[in-house]
Formats: sequence, structure tokens, C-alpha cells
Amino acid sequence: MARTGRPKAELVLTDQEREALEELVRRRTTPQALALRCRIVLACASGVANREVARQVGAEEHTVGKWRARFVRERMAGLGDLPRPGGPRSMSDEQVAAVVKRTLESRPKNATHWSTRAMATQTGLSQSTVSRIWRAFGLQPHRTETFKLSTDPYFIDKVHDVVGLYLDPPERALVFCVDEKSQIQALNRTQPVLPMMPGLPQRVTHDYVRAGTTTLFAALEVATGKVIGSLHRRHRTVEFKKFLAKLDREVPAGLQVHLVLDNYATHKTAAVKNWLLAHPRFHLHFTPTGSSWLNLVERWFAELTNKRIRRGTHTSVQALERDIRTWIKTWNDAPKPYVWVKTADEILERLASYLNRISDSED
Repeated sequence: MARTGRPKAELVLTDQEREALEELVRRRTTPQALALRCRIVLACASGVANREVARQVGAEEHTVGKWRARFVRERMAGLGDLPRPGGPRSMSDEQVAAVVKRTLESRPKNATHWSTRAMATQTGLSQSTVSRIWRAFGLQPHRTETFKLSTDPYFIDKVHDVVGLYLDPPERALVFCVDEKSQIQALNRTQPVLPMMPGLPQRVTHDYVRAGTTTLFAALEVATGKVIGSLHRRHRTVEFKKFLAKLDREVPAGLQVHLVLDNYATHKTAAVKNWLLAHPRFHLHFTPTGSSWLNLVERWFAELTNKRIRRGTHTSVQALERDIRTWIKTWNDAPKPYVWVKTADEILERLASYLNRISDSED
């Protein structure tokens, strides 16, 4: 017996509507709720039933029906949220603009940045009103982020070289991101750690006893996320050559080896260059100076620090090294590659926006 039910409203898109919907879906700044509604409408326009559309976009069937009907009734204007009931706004556009302008262009006399209380006192508005304005415009005066622009004269060429390896690696070759995490300290707290309890976090003493340091040489395989590591007490050319020899042993002989690494002097000594001449399948690709963010192994080092080292307690260097080796083995049991998505041109365009902001600054 044929299934019966409420007939679905026919949804047909014009070329202009389809282009606008696809653009909203592609744009990264589109709110997720609006992007979902656009995907629902596009799927409905292909003639698919609501249940199938819900499965494709990961939404409830009644949600699909709601936005199908609203689009048929109101077209593009219906995809926005309807105004909600509430009292009239108590502040004018001029007051909002004044708060935004003061936040962006001035500082309080007795501090380096505005707080909601200080801004409320200055403008005569309530603290909650200032907070709402800041949230609406994405203003966070209490936050600051660091950056550094590379002065490497070959910056553009090196960015294209390294990013090209990530996005389009050569055939019959492995790409590794290589670096050293030096001076890893074995630290032991001066008193026993108090474990976490309901209502209380784990507590540790603020002071500690140093038991020595070690250095981790690591190579992150870009394709799989696996890591080859080697621990040494010192950080010299001798240790780096030993690590290169370990890579040579562990990578199958028939494959070329491309290493992404920084400009540390140990990587460019005469001894290393002679070793490379004797092992022609190794190819070194240097990141620009001051651009460690281009080396994916730095992201892996951050995970190692956050998950194993920072809150760890070690009474000796040997104990620290055992923990690091165990963590690497556990990681390699289920490795997770870091997927690079930005092209070199996108990176350089973003850099150009920073340069424009600096050159236009009046400070």
C-alpha cells in the first residue's frame, strides 16, 4: 500500500537564489545555524523527501519541514531568525557607537585596557549593558595574542616550499617534520600531590626540585601522524647525526626522505652536510626564521607538554625519559595526523593584512 501523508510544498530555486545559498554555505563566517538552513533548502530543491534531507544534513525531520515551508513562503528572507518579544531598547545607536569607539581608540588612565566596570563608569551605562555591547561586536579588551613577522629574505620561497610538501607531497617519498624539544626538566614537587576530590581540583605545591634535563629529537610523519623519537642528554651535532641515522634505519630504503626543520645551527654544520652527501635520499627543507608555526611537529610537542610533562612529577631524568617513551609508543598505537589546509597564497594574504595594519598604525 502506498504511503500517504501531508503533501510537501514544492521548492524550486531561481539561479540567483541557488548561487546565494551556495555562497552562504561556502563562506567560513556564515553562522552554523544559517548554513544548516541553506543546506536544507538546497537539498529540498533537488526533489528529495524530508526524511532523506534530514539524514543528509544531520537534522531532525520536523526541522527540515519547517525550513522548507518557510522558504517556500518567504524565500531568502525567511531563513533569518524572527524577532523575539521583549522590551524596547533603552540605549541609542550613538551610545553603542561611543562605547565601541572608546574601547577601540582609547585606554583608561590607570590601566592598560578597559574593563566593563571602568567603561560603565566612563559612559554612564550599566556594566551588563557594556558587556552586551562588547559581546555583540566581539570586543575582548582583556585578551592579547602574540605574533612575530619573519625577517627572512627568502620567506615567500620557503613558505611555498614547505606548504607545497604538506599539500602535495612527492611520490615514493615520506615527509617528516623534525625538531628538538630541549631542556625538558625532570621536576618533583616538594610535597605529595593531593588528588582531585568532589568540589576540589588536584593540588600541587608551587615549588619543585629539579632532577636534571633531557632533549627529545622527534620526527612527525605528515601522512600518518606517527612519530620517531630519540632521547639524548645533550643537544649537539653529534646527537642530531645519531637521530638522522635512526631515521635512515627506520624508513624503507626505497623511499626518499624530506625533512621540514628550522634554522638551528646544529642542522647546518659541516658534519651534517657531509652526512647528507653520503645519504642523498635525504632532502632538507628549512622553515623561515621566526616561523616555527610552519613546522607541524611543534603542535605535537604541545600535546606532549600538556598531556604528559606539565603536570607530571619525576624524581629522575630516567623516570622522565621512560614516561616520554611510553607516551610516544601510546601515540603511535593510534596516531592522528595534523591536516594542513591553508595554501601558501592564503598564508601570504593573511600576512599582508598584518603588514597593512602595522603600516597604518599611528603609534
